[in-house]
Amino acid sequence: MTPTQLVATLNEIKPRRIVVIKPSALGDVVQTLPLVSVLKQKYPQAEIDWVIRSELADLLQAEPNLSEIIPYYRRGGWKAWGDLLIQLRRRRYDLALDFQGLLRSAAMTAATGAALRVGLETAREYSHLACHGLLPGTDRETPAHARYWRLAELLGLGLEPRQLNLQISEPARDAVSACLGNSAKPLLIVHPGAMWVTKRWPTASFAEVTLRAAEKYQMRVAIVGAGGERADADLIANAIQRANSSLEVMNLAGQTSLQELAALLSSASLVLTNDSGPMHLAAGVGTPVVGIFTCTSSVRSGPAGDEHELVQAKVSCAASYRKQCPFSGAGHMQCMTAVSIHQVWTAVQRAIEKNQLTQAVA
Repeated sequence: MTPTQLVATLNEIKPRRIVVIKPSALGDVVQTLPLVSVLKQKYPQAEIDWVIRSELADLLQAEPNLSEIIPYYRRGGWKAWGDLLIQLRRRRYDLALDFQGLLRSAAMTAATGAALRVGLETAREYSHLACHGLLPGTDRETPAHARYWRLAELLGLGLEPRQLNLQISEPARDAVSACLGNSAKPLLIVHPGAMWVTKRWPTASFAEVTLRAAEKYQMRVAIVGAGGERADADLIANAIQRANSSLEVMNLAGQTSLQELAALLSSASLVLTNDSGPMHLAAGVGTPVVGIFTCTSSVRSGPAGDEHELVQAKVSCAASYRKQCPFSGAGHMQCMTAVSIHQVWTAVQRAIEKNQLTQAVA
């Protein structure tokens, strides 16, 4: 099917059941989520399902436009995998959207037997073979947020507000409210983690910038992350407390569900973070971020919106998307030192000023 034929078909069909196949990762799921309301607007009669990794499913639980959240158990073994494919076949989808573009998602897409199966131009591992066509204008050079939003544009709804509209449950909001208490001080959230070591700016640098922000703007600090990131969070919290024991620092790494993390991020004045899922989640719930980009591109992988400040490493291997540093000796992990404390601190101050957060922290 040619791109022109694909777009025409998408605008003509009236599907009863649609499945979005986007199992991971957190940041990509967050950037894809605004399409759910677009799909519901374009196809109001349709039931919309989403295939997502089991550990991320909590994020979608309160989304009213989703009929079924289908968990994918990555380490569930062959039986769980077979059960998933059978479940997808039995749902009898009319439209399947493979926004993952990998071999496993291609198997899921093929298993649906949907009359129309659509992917992106970034498809790898021959996953395009499971699709009838690929959405035009979704190549790898297109920023990720724009790549996913391309479907809305092709459906004639690209001018709709590109809002996450994440539904945060009341229990999650209540848990965060109890944790934060009634302090009037603005909240700075820090996320020092990332899936790749090449995306993790040094903890000592995070601690220094966080200390400066907390002291100058009288902010309290919450450090977030997965359970495996708690040691780094401890290093930052301890360094800040040693420098100024009067500052309020909470280490919440490994202590929040995704719903609670979303509620926490929505309560913050500013988020200081590496390029990561929580960065996109913060941007999605409307909180300004200062994002640090070392081996990835702030243009291709950064959040949309002028309210954010994105700091990019200026090195020859910047935006290489390598999970391990290819250099040794003096050049090893040079992207980490290429992003200076001064640069990030300047970005924090710019973000506070341009978002008029100074009123809250005066």
